[in-house]
Amino acid sequence: MVALRAGILVLLASTGCSVFAQVAASAPSLAQRIDEILGRPAAQRSHWGVLVRDLETGATLYERNADKLFVPASTVKLFSTALALNRLGADYTFTTLVVTDGAVDEEGSLQGDLRLVGGGDPNFSARVMPYRNKEEFGPDPLAPVRRLARSIRDAGVQRISGNLIGDDSRYVWQPYPVGWSHADTLQAYGSAVSALVFNDNVVEVQARPGVVGGPARLRIRPSLPVFDLSNRTTTTSGRYVVRRLAARRGESPGELVLAGQIPSRSRGRTFQFAGDDPALYAALALRQALNDVGVKVDGEAEAHHLLPDRLPSLRSRTKRSLRVTGQRLAEANSVQLGEVIRVVNKVSQNLHAEMLLREVALQESGIGSQEAAVTSLRRFLAEIGLQTGEFYLRDGSGLSRHNLVAPTATVRVLEFMWNSLDRETYLDSLPVAGFDGTLDWRFKRTIARGRILAKTGSMSSVLALSGYAEAYPGKTYAFSIYANNFGMSSSSTRHLADSVAAALVVPGPE
Repeated sequence: MVALRAGILVLLASTGCSVFAQVAASAPSLAQRIDEILGRPAAQRSHWGVLVRDLETGATLYERNADKLFVPASTVKLFSTALALNRLGADYTFTTLVVTDGAVDEEGSLQGDLRLVGGGDPNFSARVMPYRNKEEFGPDPLAPVRRLARSIRDAGVQRISGNLIGDDSRYVWQPYPVGWSHADTLQAYGSAVSALVFNDNVVEVQARPGVVGGPARLRIRPSLPVFDLSNRTTTTSGRYVVRRLAARRGESPGELVLAGQIPSRSRGRTFQFAGDDPALYAALALRQALNDVGVKVDGEAEAHHLLPDRLPSLRSRTKRSLRVTGQRLAEANSVQLGEVIRVVNKVSQNLHAEMLLREVALQESGIGSQEAAVTSLRRFLAEIGLQTGEFYLRDGSGLSRHNLVAPTATVRVLEFMWNSLDRETYLDSLPVAGFDGTLDWRFKRTIARGRILAKTGSMSSVLALSGYAEAYPGKTYAFSIYANNFGMSSSSTRHLADSVAAALVVPGPE
């Protein structure tokens, strides 16, 4: 909140404290301002839940349906990142390993398989770290596996006689939490959850016009056989089409169908898809990187999973060692958890949030299952004072439609983190109004710019905004705003929610 307070000092210096105080004294109260916004005809088409609390005094400044349950969308990440910080600590790191049980002979041939073992690192990718707004990834998506490939080569390996195995058995193979839509799982934001994830498990497909009457020109990045891509597109003359480009799963396993029309004058279109098996994707990437540095792999790229039906319980496991066996040939260490949650909250990264939840479960219960993950989250929330009826959570990202949260529960998490030793790390992870993350384009021309740190949330008929607001004169509020079941455009509902949030920083007689 240092930057926010600096903004207030500039504002006071430019307006004069006395003038600002006069404006505050004559302005409507906070409750009146919010009631006016939510009393507008457009707001009547939504189910609203709002709670605002002063963090210094604990006083409730405004509430509307604060004890009712709402679908929270991505504001669930406020809960899961708070849990990760509390249980793992801001300095926690992850390690991705390359190991083998085979031996390297005098000619540099590895007799056996090579295993790429996932350690739960969400950022095993070319992501620019620390987080930078508008500069998310470096130019070479294969950069992290290239570093591993060079280490393997430098260890004396010139040929691998066996297979290259992507091993994600650190977590149980339960790729999709309960309540996720099947349609979401093809999209980058709906990626399967795994302990071994390369490039956010995202495959980018760029479509550009071809010859009129012929198919579009497709470019896959990175160029790996993650999908069997079926190009059923057509290039049309002019600017308009009857049927837009769209993607779907094909009739055979691993097939991705891209169909529809693209105008000859189009500048192109870019799609981002989630691979079906993150561990296999990572193995394919490492095999390509090894080939590029001159190490031949005779076998196939495969995935190894810890399947749930082979375990006696999915809630705890007492006799499991996390030590990875075999000769270690290379490793990649992650950034610290404080940087990991900054990516999660700034860009609302669903996959990373789910991985953090599994890692907490692994450390607490000895098993990285979805059941143990949800149990860890519930236990934490109960410890900090949430009541059972105030929340019902089935994942860590908010993509599940089964999630339900009351504004009172959200504000209680915000209060707990405000008073915790991890306050600054947590605050630094949140989008700043008008500056970065999912709020970089919101509040830009309002008094709230730079004075709200909040997590956004949106899905069909759901909009949410929860976080912290700094108000005159130097007060800080925790707030939660939910809008569900609205029968109008998302942009109109977002405008109303933003107006409520902006009202928190407007000077008033409170």
